[in-house]
Amino acid sequence: MVLYPATPWAAGASETMSNPEKVKTMTDAIAPHILIYTTPACPDCHALKRWLFQQALTYEERDLTDPRIAEEAKARTGVRVAPITIVGSEIFYGTFQNQKPGLIRALGLTQNV
Repeated sequence: MVLYPATPWAAGASETMSNPEKVKTMTDAIAPHILIYTTPACPDCHALKRWLFQQALTYEERDLTDPRIAEEAKARTGVRVAPITIVGSEIFYGTFQNQKPGLIRALGLTQNV
């Protein structure tokens, strides 16, 4: 299990330190847990991770090349594809472009992201 932090937020850390109202705004919005099942050679997996990073979202990644992880994903979602994204209790799978509209909705993002 690997957790990837939303490092782009760190870039504005000095600004938020000097502006307590901005800190309050950022901490009030609690993002749901994001779990992604991926494989190293999957182009859609790379696109998904790049997009999550661009949105400054933290996610947990599990590697489907590990047979135990693949079985876990199959038992949890009923599918054997990559990538699989779980946001809270919602499951998305298939190409990144097919997942993206549902992810935007589930994550409460705007359409122009």
